[in-house]
Formats: sequence, structure tokens, C-alpha cells
Amino acid sequence: MTAAIDVRGLNKSFGDKHVVKDLSIRVEERRICGFLGPNGSGKTTTLRMLCGLLTPDSGSGTCLGFDIIRQADEIKRRTGYMTQRFSLYEDLTIAENLEFTARVYGLDRRGERVDEALRRLGLANRRGQLAGELSGGWKQRLALASATLHEPKLLLLDEPTAGVDPKARRDFWDEIHELAGQGLTVLVSTHYMDEAERCHEIAYISYGKLIARGTAEEVVAGSHLVTFHGEGPDVGRLAHELHGKPGVETVAPFGAAVHVSGTDRRALEAAIAPWRKPPYRWREVEPTLEDVFIKLMGQAEDNFA
Repeated sequence: MTAAIDVRGLNKSFGDKHVVKDLSIRVEERRICGFLGPNGSGKTTTLRMLCGLLTPDSGSGTCLGFDIIRQADEIKRRTGYMTQRFSLYEDLTIAENLEFTARVYGLDRRGERVDEALRRLGLANRRGQLAGELSGGWKQRLALASATLHEPKLLLLDEPTAGVDPKARRDFWDEIHELAGQGLTVLVSTHYMDEAERCHEIAYISYGKLIARGTAEEVVAGSHLVTFHGEGPDVGRLAHELHGKPGVETVAPFGAAVHVSGTDRRALEAAIAPWRKPPYRWREVEPTLEDVFIKLMGQAEDNFA
């Protein structure tokens, strides 16, 4: 398969902060890759280097076959980018924002393209509404329409569904999969584990370093975590008691239950042994992506600390 993104050894610093460290990543065409990691880990900086908005301090590679340093302008023309915050004009209508985007890209058939984008994303009945009056979910649809109006080959999404309700998130992801089916490659940063599981593959970056890569199943398997699910009264207190015990690497309450994980099975079983009796009930379960990522975050060193 042909790689839409193929970069090696990317580095970027701001002052004395080394934000991206020797990062290499390859994403095949028509794939949706989830880009995960804690806040401040260099995800946004990486996205901006990939689409030509920032120049790496060092490193090399290509996006869409173009050199990320020497041919950044060619990459920009063929890439759609949705920023974390809504960045269109709130005092323009939906249609006016899209018409402006079409002019920036010098597109032909501007009216036809705008009408088609409005229809595809369910915005046609709102075309005359000011962007500033839209809810978060509708702003998200407008931003996606703007980012894909010029029919890019690569779409970079920076936490696009933050603060959006579950139905709007699901509708958004249905649209992303439809676009990928039409040939678009997508790299999307997210903090939602259910969204990560909808990606073809995921990459986990922690404070500038890529530390996990593969499908969701491969990343979970590669963590070597053992996880026990416990149910019983006052699981909040139980979680507090287990926190920091030898063998316990992560512990988190989930409603009336608690997930306890670690990579040393013997030490983990010894830690929960005092509570493996009524009224508590325990069973071993498959670790979730959230279990894995909490473990990865615990191992990472915050480069801003």
C-alpha cells in the first residue's frame, strides 16, 4: 500500500521545551489513524508539521508524496485541517463561510461545491444562519464542510469532537468513515476511547515520543496488562485502598465496580487478595484501551514539569 504520511525523526522545540522528539509515523492511504496522548504531548505540533504550518527543527519524510520541508505549499493545497477551536467567521453565515473558503482555494464551480457540501452534511436548511449562532455540533459540521470543500487527499483533525454531544459525535464519525471509503486518509487526535476504537489503527504519543502503535487490539495486547473487575459496596474507598499497592499500576472506579490492572500477575493478585471475599465479587477481564492509556500516561515523563 502507498503511504499518505511517511515521516522519520521529527523534532520540534519551543525555547527550552523539546515538544516533539524523534517521532516517526507512517499512515497508509484510505486509513483512519487515531492520534492519542495526554494534553501537552505534542499532538497539535505534529499535525501542524505534517500539513506545512510548522517547519521541523530536524527530520524528514513525505505527506501525499511531497517533501514536508521543501514542498510544504503543495501539501497545504491537498490537505484539510480542522483545528481544536472553531476558527471560521462567526459573523458570516454558513454559506458565506464556505464561499470564502472556496475563494481562498481558488476553486471553480464555487456555488455548486458549496451547495453540495451543505447538502452532504445536512446544513442546507441552515445556510443563511450566522455561524456564531450554531451549537457545538453544527459548528463541527460546518468546520468539516470547510476542511473538505477543496476535496483534499489528507484530513488532519485536532480533537474535532471535544464538547460535542454523543449523537453529534456518532454522526461525525459516520461521515469520517464515509470519506475514508471514498479515498481520504485521516489522522485524528482524540481523548475519547470509543472514538479510538473506531479508527483502523492508533498511535499513542506521550510528551513528544511515540510509545505505542497498531490496531486497538494490538496496543492492548502489547501492554501485557492483567485486569481484574471487582464489584461490591463503596468501591471508591476500595480504589483508594488499592492505589499504590505493589503490583497495582492502575485502579479506577466505574460506577459500582472497580478496574485494577498491572503487569505482574502474582503481585496484583496479592494486592487484591484481602478483598477477594464477600461482599466483593471479582473476575478477570480483558483490559480496555482506557486501562492501557492510563498505564502509559503513568510511565511517561512530563516534559513541562
